Amino acid sequence: MEQAQLDEYLDRFQLTDVFAGGLREHLQPVAFQAGDWLCRQGDAADRMYLLLEGKLKITHMSATGKRLVLSFKHPFDLVGDIEYVRRTPLMNTVEAVTPVKAVSISYAALEQKGADNPALLRFLLETITMKFELKSHSMSFNLLYPVEVRLASYLLSMTPETPTLPVSDLVDAADLIGTSYRHLNRVLRQFSQDNLIERTNRTITIIDREGLTERVGESIYE
Repeated sequence: MEQAQLDEYLDRFQLTDVFAGGLREHLQPVAFQAGDWLCRQGDAADRMYLLLEGKLKITHMSATGKRLVLSFKHPFDLVGDIEYVRRTPLMNTVEAVTPVKAVSISYAALEQKGADNPALLRFLLETITMKFELKSHSMSFNLLYPVEVRLASYLLSMTPETPTLPVSDLVDAADLIGTSYRHLNRVLRQFSQDNLIERTNRTITIIDREGLTERVGESIYE
């Protein structure tokens, strides 16, 4: 990533003042391909990532070995911010779903150059607070809305640019919206009968985005 491009990203996401001065020189551009791990649950945390392009999947493995999809991240977002503040090992596994562009900065640099930076501290506070707000919203959404609405919301949020997603994503969908794979398939069959989607053995294609949106209202998974 060229210097000018990094400056453009910082300006686009209003981060120029946050990473000014000595912090700026410690930002390291990184890139990941789909399927790459940025970090794994339980590992020692030593750096924070700023997501600039692409999509990430956040998962957590329970003590019984069950994997749970917690959320998907889109730009702009942070990885490793909560661990930096709390000084804990990585709470979740973070995987690139698409090609990802990001920058990383070590916790050591944040501590040495940013501990007395009001803009950085305010930025971290606002970002972490927003994460808890989104988590609360997501939990309420799963409790209050039927699977039909939650699945429609998932399909819309996963297809912002292209109307098609692979059938292999359905396991993650069931985890995220809190239902069984069997129930998910029943709802998908109904969507297909209602001409909202078209399903093949490999893909699901949204053919009536407006119809799905009407079933969801304003509550969309992020």
